[in-house]
Amino acid sequence: MSMSCCEERERPRKSCAPVHANGGFAAGVLFALLVYFLVRQQTAIGAATTAALAQWSTVKQLIRAPGETQLIKAPGEMLVTSDVHRVADKQPVQDSDNGKVVCTTEDRSRGLSATCEVDGDVRTNGTGLSVSLVPASWSERHEWMISPYARSGQSLRAVTVAQLQDRAATPPCTVTHTMPAILFGIGGYVGNYWHEYADILVPLFVASRRYHGEVTFLVSNIQQMPRWLVKYRALLQGLSKYGVVDMDRDAYVRCFPRVSVGLRLDKDLSIVPELVPGGRLTMADFTRFVRETYVLPRGTVTMEPYKKPRLLLIQRATSRQFLNEPEIARVAEAAGFEVVVTELRHDGSDVEQASVVNSFDVLLGVHGAGLTNAVHMPPGGVLIQVVPYGKLESMARLDFSEPATDMGLKYLDYSVSVEESSLLEKLGPDHPAIKDPDSIHRSGWTTMYEFYLMQNVRINTTRFAPTLEQAFNHLRKQ
Repeated sequence: MSMSCCEERERPRKSCAPVHANGGFAAGVLFALLVYFLVRQQTAIGAATTAALAQWSTVKQLIRAPGETQLIKAPGEMLVTSDVHRVADKQPVQDSDNGKVVCTTEDRSRGLSATCEVDGDVRTNGTGLSVSLVPASWSERHEWMISPYARSGQSLRAVTVAQLQDRAATPPCTVTHTMPAILFGIGGYVGNYWHEYADILVPLFVASRRYHGEVTFLVSNIQQMPRWLVKYRALLQGLSKYGVVDMDRDAYVRCFPRVSVGLRLDKDLSIVPELVPGGRLTMADFTRFVRETYVLPRGTVTMEPYKKPRLLLIQRATSRQFLNEPEIARVAEAAGFEVVVTELRHDGSDVEQASVVNSFDVLLGVHGAGLTNAVHMPPGGVLIQVVPYGKLESMARLDFSEPATDMGLKYLDYSVSVEESSLLEKLGPDHPAIKDPDSIHRSGWTTMYEFYLMQNVRINTTRFAPTLEQAFNHLRKQ
């Protein structure tokens, strides 16, 4: 029979050590087993959470606009703004309420895209091209599909804007920003100089100026038109102190206190001061911003004694050309101007082109994107638009009359008669495009474009001379 250590008192005390060691070993085994089961339970919970997040991400990636083609995104690091830090997750920006999503859709009747303002705990997912509002407490789920381009009917990938039900299915933040963001897309009519300013740059100025540079630009569709960012880099840097995020290649879940989705267009190539968020802005403020960013020397038109005002005549490379350009230049010189004839290219350096235009007092050209260069002219200058034949006055004035006036310029136009149009010789006097322009307009934009926007003009300089005189007299009063 075995004895306990206490019963065998005559033996040395050290002989009891093995019995204590065996009891400690058993306790250690029990403790290890307890830790093992606890770790397995935590690991299972973590795996379940990871699986749930992966499933959420997959579902969000599958949300697409009807008929939309999924794009294949190339891997690569993004340019991340300097105000960020990496965190495992982020508490709601507004613990007291669920934040808000305000979407404007009434402009669709005008051919414009809807826009959304999302405030609160907002998270962006570049892979799924989504913007989600995370509620502080349970709420109803709502979802909108928003085009990131100002004009509707374009093929850009739509952004999913969602107000989630609760935080349980919310992906954790990988990057947290302390500033707001504006999400917009490059595409649509980009490539046309007028649309680049009217559809993106002016609305972006309106949306971002209130932040004084403390804003991040989230841009989609960059890979389709990467040169746009290079061309307008200076203006983008003038509106934001931080790097652009390529949304289509962004691997992070970004958290913001506010995200504006899409660009709101209230007036073509201009600004409605009363509708500017955060305070009044005018088109004159925009052109001042452009001049300051490009460091253009002339902020106003001044008539110096014994010095002729300068007139820039824009000659187009293809359609809507001046067929008697030398004669027009001579009559302009007779009116008192120093005249320079040039072709302004939209695919060149915007800064260099702006510097050229800023040195002139009058900009003269046939209706077209080149007249957008009026944004670079000094206030007090004159824009003269020659309107081609075909009842295009309403369209031409909408594009340039009010915008030029809002910039602080004097606007003048000259409507081409049928005798001054190349269409008369090409089509003959009995063609519907000559006799009945309204019938061409009723046929739709494509037909109208093929006839009226592909013509050339031969200006009657005697008839045109009073317009030049009016421009000269305006400058003399400056």
